[in-house]
Amino acid sequence: MILIANAEGFPGIELAAELLAGGTNGLDAIVDGISLVEKSVAVRNVGFGGWPNLVGEMEFDAGVMDGDSLESGAVGALVDVIPAAQIAKLVKEKSNHQILVGAGARRFAAEMGFAAEETLYDESRKTWRSVIEGALSEADAERFPHINLTAMPALTTDPEKVRDTTVFLCRDTQRSMYVATSTSGWAWKYPGRLGDSPICGAGFYADSRHGAVACTHTGEMTIRQGTAKTVITALRLGHSLGEAVDIAVNDLADLKSGYLGGVVIHAIDSNDEHRVVNFRCEKDIEYWYWSPEIGKPELRKAEVAQ
Repeated sequence: MILIANAEGFPGIELAAELLAGGTNGLDAIVDGISLVEKSVAVRNVGFGGWPNLVGEMEFDAGVMDGDSLESGAVGALVDVIPAAQIAKLVKEKSNHQILVGAGARRFAAEMGFAAEETLYDESRKTWRSVIEGALSEADAERFPHINLTAMPALTTDPEKVRDTTVFLCRDTQRSMYVATSTSGWAWKYPGRLGDSPICGAGFYADSRHGAVACTHTGEMTIRQGTAKTVITALRLGHSLGEAVDIAVNDLADLKSGYLGGVVIHAIDSNDEHRVVNFRCEKDIEYWYWSPEIGKPELRKAEVAQ
């Protein structure tokens, strides 16, 4: 058994590890773990502790994948409900679709029994209001949000606010592999923006025969290169995990235009090897690693791509 989660996943990684050790199905274990992260206001990239979009609305993205069946489920731009990963799992289990977004995702959540709830943390609301007020002219402030939001691109790439995702990957006692992702997306993003977190093949992929992968940070890049699926395809073709991740990193390095930033690739393979690689993120990247042999989850530092 093995479990990988990025550092922001700490509130739930111990629960996920405990469930895996007890024989719980891997997808159930990591979704329960990520649900704790979504509830925590200490985690500023996902759920209730995340940041709103440009007009002050929380929009959540999440995805899950079953590496045995290759079935996935995802939600994008989900509003008024916090446990996005749970709802993504229900999309996989209760619908014939891969991804539901916006009003459709919200309706589906309601039909699955999730009542509307407050999703904007008061501290996040105050920070958002301060940022927006500082960026608007007096005339625009009077008409906001009914203004041209495309004239505010600098806010959507605010370097002081995280643009990250919480990801969990595991292999359980049945040697099945699973992945789950959840995020509130970039702070001050344009309404309706989707990153890679709900995009199967870009932000996540799992195939129990080969491995599981999840990406964080600049989803605009991994969407263009299909990063998660690239790693799995390389494994399927006989490459080692190290080689497979290097192939995906080289693909990202080939991007020379469009919005470019950092990406972190988290990957495990069928031999319980793992690799977490920081591609061009300026700050050190940490992640949690657990296996039964080490007992408690360990915080480790990601490798920096060369």
